[in-house]
Amino acid sequence: MNRSSGKSYFIETHGCQMNVADSQIVETVMDSAGYSMADDAEEADVLFINTCAIREGAEQKIWNKLGSKHHAMKLRKREKKIGVLGCMAERLKDKMLENKTVDLVAGPDAYRDLPRLLKILENQSEESEQAMNVQLSFDETYADIIPVRKDKNDFHAWISIMRGCNNMCSFCIVPFTRGRERSRPTLSIEDEVRYLRDQGVREVTLLGQNVNSYHDQGQMSQWLDHSFVGGKHENSSGFKETFKLRDGEGVRFAELLDRVSDIAPEVRFRFTSPHPKDFPDPLLHVIANKANVCKQIHLPAQSGNTDMLFRMRRNHSRESYLELVSHIREIIPGVALSSDFICGFCGETDEEFEDTMSLIELVGYDQAFFFAYSMRERTHAHRRMQDDVPEDVKKRRLVRMIDAFKVKQLEIQKAEIGREHLVFIDKLGRVKETQFSGLTDTNKRAILPRNTEVSYDIGDLVRARVTDSSQNTLFCEPI
Repeated sequence: MNRSSGKSYFIETHGCQMNVADSQIVETVMDSAGYSMADDAEEADVLFINTCAIREGAEQKIWNKLGSKHHAMKLRKREKKIGVLGCMAERLKDKMLENKTVDLVAGPDAYRDLPRLLKILENQSEESEQAMNVQLSFDETYADIIPVRKDKNDFHAWISIMRGCNNMCSFCIVPFTRGRERSRPTLSIEDEVRYLRDQGVREVTLLGQNVNSYHDQGQMSQWLDHSFVGGKHENSSGFKETFKLRDGEGVRFAELLDRVSDIAPEVRFRFTSPHPKDFPDPLLHVIANKANVCKQIHLPAQSGNTDMLFRMRRNHSRESYLELVSHIREIIPGVALSSDFICGFCGETDEEFEDTMSLIELVGYDQAFFFAYSMRERTHAHRRMQDDVPEDVKKRRLVRMIDAFKVKQLEIQKAEIGREHLVFIDKLGRVKETQFSGLTDTNKRAILPRNTEVSYDIGDLVRARVTDSSQNTLFCEPI
């Protein structure tokens, strides 16, 4: 451990779960450099803002924060240094440095370099107090950095198992801000699972931009009886790759999930965010057969129209997606499905949008996330297409999608009454004196009573029966 620098830092995290996990990596790097975590942004000597660039609105929030004179004056107390991290730093690079409230810019693969960048700032003059590293890496996975758990009462943890994305969907900036796919060594993931298990963690989420394309070619597979014959990867039926995969021996996601669930049978495992193309049967059978792997799958559809899906470079048809949904439900009875949808993508007609509406009705998702399309520079759509759907049309379609989903979701929630779930108690309920709150195996929020004849507490897994439900919540009694 380095000797204390006597200085403090604070991290504001925006965006996805990967950013949450990355902020924990930054914490470990800064702690090792002798910095201490401040209680809030105003007290810190260094403020890091970990940013998201997936949509224009997310970026605008950061610009508003940086551009607010009042906010900037508060942040400048005690010669505070401000660093912008993450995808927005990677995407906008030089523009970030032009902003006079920003001293340091570091992309997602440069967090090891933060102590050096801060040293540069210490040695520079007032006029040039800026530093930048936005170099994307072909091999950085931060495999040797296990985040230090500071809150021993937090029974959930994130583990990043891979970084980057090769899918190159027309609408998506992620490959340009996170780089190409690379998978973390299997053994380092297993070591982190053991560490978290021994620390008392009860639920772990495996993370990646395309988590189920995980492939550690440096580790020999222990599977001898599954269908990865000769190391060849199987896509979901009817789905194609944008780029040719590197076939070969090694550990793929299905085997990794199988291995970590064996290492920590008392820990419950989830994963996000997957791509529908990477759900071969061996993976589905691991999810179905392992008691501590959650029976919930995020299956981003984006659109329900085949022509639109190919414009988006999703490389599958509506029919292939529906066949996959049916296949998943056949192998994993009772599985909960969630999805992402975009309306107003380039050239979307009324008829194409209605296909999305019918898909939402036909599948019946337990959860879903809806967005109006936001053009991102450098993407395939930005280079080759026109953002030609009017904003008012996008807004109307967005409202319609959300409304249609809520109608179906409420039906699904009501059908939960009488069913049993294993609930992970993660916090107190809104009425703290009388309620616990937790997540079911299917990732639904559940409320259980406190002070019952059955004894349980935060961090416990409780078998419960649903007695009532609302739009987003199940009300349960312990069994």
